[in-house]
Amino acid sequence: MFVLSEEKKKLLKTEGNLLVLGGPGSGKTTIALLKARDVIEGGNLKRGQKVLFLSFARATVTRIEEQVGQIINKSISSCLEVNTYHSFTWNILRSHGYLINSNVPIKLLTPPEAATKLANITGNKERNAEKLRLFEEEGILHFDLFAKYAGDLLGRSNSLASIISDSYPVVMLDEFQDTNSDEWELIKVIGKRSTLIALADAEQRIYEFRGADPARIGQYISHFSPKQFDFGIENNRSSDTDIVQFGNDLLTGMNTKKSYKNVHILYYPYRSGFGTHFDLKLAVWRIRKRLIELGKRDWSVAVLVPSKKLMLEVSEFLDSKQELPNNKTFPRIAHEVALETAGPSLAAVLIALLLDMGSQKQIKVSDVITYLCDHARGRKGDEPPSKVILTITDALIDYVSTRKIVGSKRKAVIKDCEEVAKKCNSLDFSGNPIEDWMLVRNILEESSSDLFKQLVSDSKYLRLMHKGSELRSNLSNLWRTHGSYLGGIQAVKSSLLQEHFSSSNKVWIGVNVLTIHKSKGKEFDEVIIYEGRFHGKIGNRQDDKKRLDQARLNFRVAVTRAKKNVTILTPENDICIFLKG
Repeated sequence: MFVLSEEKKKLLKTEGNLLVLGGPGSGKTTIALLKARDVIEGGNLKRGQKVLFLSFARATVTRIEEQVGQIINKSISSCLEVNTYHSFTWNILRSHGYLINSNVPIKLLTPPEAATKLANITGNKERNAEKLRLFEEEGILHFDLFAKYAGDLLGRSNSLASIISDSYPVVMLDEFQDTNSDEWELIKVIGKRSTLIALADAEQRIYEFRGADPARIGQYISHFSPKQFDFGIENNRSSDTDIVQFGNDLLTGMNTKKSYKNVHILYYPYRSGFGTHFDLKLAVWRIRKRLIELGKRDWSVAVLVPSKKLMLEVSEFLDSKQELPNNKTFPRIAHEVALETAGPSLAAVLIALLLDMGSQKQIKVSDVITYLCDHARGRKGDEPPSKVILTITDALIDYVSTRKIVGSKRKAVIKDCEEVAKKCNSLDFSGNPIEDWMLVRNILEESSSDLFKQLVSDSKYLRLMHKGSELRSNLSNLWRTHGSYLGGIQAVKSSLLQEHFSSSNKVWIGVNVLTIHKSKGKEFDEVIIYEGRFHGKIGNRQDDKKRLDQARLNFRVAVTRAKKNVTILTPENDICIFLKG
């Protein structure tokens, strides 16, 4: 049973375009789902029509799908579609993209593959131009362009736009403040025929790097004249706590003048001999111990950090033992880490090549070199590879066509590739994907070059992507069908591709380590926000006002992921700039 304020009851009775404002935990999602239920039960939909709920994060979609079961009767839940913006726009382009591009079918450029293709291009303007060229000339579509071309398609075809809006007469736009210019143009086209309900929090805009505009909410008001509702002072996620109050005070700087019951700030010292992240690990251990002793089932703790580099450092520290005085040890703390998926994905594709072609005794050295270079150039995702990596991979790629190579290190890589091809071609696979995968990986581990060492290291993170069972199933099916792993490369690519479309089935329990950006759309019992000593600062003093304002918003997002308590760790000799009076 949901207890609704008078304002929320009023919203449920209001027709037409709506704008629902509110901070974290204010009930925007709940009231949207109640509104969807009223639309469905009120007989406002024709046969085959649905209410569409769009969000950015797969984690948010998963959480919303869980709420649907509590709010909407199973018999009518099929009349509500919960989806990501990416998946929704891809469905349009996959079916109707031929109307704007003669290359059929459109080929999808996954993020890991995009990282490889764009490795040699620096500058956002140049990279964006190459993304456009790839689609318009080769029919290869980058994820960043889904909304642009879906909007172009609906803008050109009134018939298709009418079909989409007839299928979805009511569209709910979650996290509306984070829409970029392409998504906004798409929304304007859909809004010509469908009723729009935008859910937004102006203070939770953390995606300016991808084009989110502070003026977006005002643009929506101007363009669609929606009825407005503001639930900013309500708090359902962390009710009976002062977590949201602290988050709101962060925006004005008032947090430095108050004390809080559910937000705890710890100033950690430099500890020689204990390890850089000792105080963080101690805080995780104490909170974990307390939750276990309380007998809480499925408890969750998030360690949120500002950067990927600090995230991996923290994960490694939690995963190792530390020697303490008096012959005591600090044991490892089991946890999961939301890592960059490009490296593990590209490593998996190379292993799949060796399984696929190795089971047919047809591995070519040139293919090993090509896929190894793809991994080296794309393993950091959106972060471009170093000049050293670009130089060596350019030379290796040139070798594939010219058979000329200069330099002992480069020749050593070629020799490793030759050995890998030779040894994998001589393997007798059993048909057990786990055993055969490890056979290949063991051969890769025998290679001495740094490129192979990086690849092997990344491949070990595949388990953290929760794709193991799916990969095994796909590879097992191939073996049963062909008596080999013929088609293994495509099977692995297809499996990993789902990571970017489908809502994650992951349940956030136990200890989890994430960047602040990765935490959006998620919630945890307790949150630890950790600022590094030498790098990984929440906000840098040398940053301009725009960057500092964005960092402050990010900090607020991190704080408001917690339902019960927040612990903030900052170095005592370099206190976070947002915590100093």
